[in-house]
Amino acid sequence: MAINKAKKQDILVKLETVRESADSIVFVHYKGLSVANTTAMRKELREKGVGYFVAKKTLMERAFGSTFTGTMPTLDGEIAIAYSEDAIAPAQNIKEFSTKFKDNISIVGGVFQGVFKNQDEMTAIASIPPLQTLRGMFAQLLNSPRQRFAVVLSAVAETK
Repeated sequence: MAINKAKKQDILVKLETVRESADSIVFVHYKGLSVANTTAMRKELREKGVGYFVAKKTLMERAFGSTFTGTMPTLDGEIAIAYSEDAIAPAQNIKEFSTKFKDNISIVGGVFQGVFKNQDEMTAIASIPPLQTLRGMFAQLLNSPRQRFAVVLSAVAETK
């Protein structure tokens, strides 16, 4: 469906706002996703602080193409963007939905810290554990030597 110049201008302004405010942008390929699933996905993303927006690829290329370093990934098929001020949240949430809707949604690439990333790099970023998990891993790392020391002292005390 063709859209008029005023509507294209509004979409371009929205994309430029996303470009300026988001720490991470994920290009999402979607196809065959039902309206109910799309609505549920948008609602869940919104609750997690992640925006989701569908726009023409030419407008995306105009808004993002010369702004970030690197090469913009090839945008084939139906493309949307997921974005957030949290650098990892868009990729993690889209990866979660791509496992839920296997053939209907996938990560094509994205922008992370001002650099275009390809599909593999964005998927790797999506696999970074959440902040709470990282904090728990760090606490375990700090606690581990103390725990081992206590086990060794306990073993020595048992032998004597």
